[in-house]
Amino acid sequence: MNPYRLYLVTDDQQDLDTLKNVVSEAVAGGVTMVQVREKHGDVRAFIERANAVKAILAGTGVPLIINDRVDVALAVDADGLHLGQSDMPADIARDLIGPDKLLGLSIETEVQLKEADNLPVDYLGLSAIFATPTKTNIKKEWGIDGLRKAVEQSGYPIVAIGGINTSNLDKVMATRLSGVALVSAICHAESPKRAAEEILAQMNRTD
Repeated sequence: MNPYRLYLVTDDQQDLDTLKNVVSEAVAGGVTMVQVREKHGDVRAFIERANAVKAILAGTGVPLIINDRVDVALAVDADGLHLGQSDMPADIARDLIGPDKLLGLSIETEVQLKEADNLPVDYLGLSAIFATPTKTNIKKEWGIDGLRKAVEQSGYPIVAIGGINTSNLDKVMATRLSGVALVSAICHAESPKRAAEEILAQMNRTD
């Protein structure tokens, strides 16, 4: 199974109960990976949220990925870690988490995409495909053509993130990428379960 296919990234603005509900519903709807993101610097809160999500994912086969923080990933024994360009270097992170954990890296420019070829990562998160209100410091809007070229150039699985929803999903899937990462389209849906189911059904139609 491709773990990257429908990749949920949690909304760090949502409270713990909302987070747990979103993740429970999204997993029931078929998401294949969950990344817990916490941008406020409160490590205790991050660990609490990560452990809550880990409990929900137990037995489902859905990997738990921690955003940015190697210490939190190790503390909760997550399945992997996702790094941004300003986080710990990938080779050091790999040494710390070991060879068996998943390691992802956000890619924001063509230069970073090329440099990633020599890094000990498992997948790349291409950001941002489209402008989005959840990410205000975008360096590049890749668009469909940029995404397609990146998929062709890179030897790694590529997960697209940023402004992806049902209106543009068909074009995104046509690039033959490995998966899509979603925040708002699932976290802010009236029913995260139904949103995940509908997105997966649309993806399956375009394969």
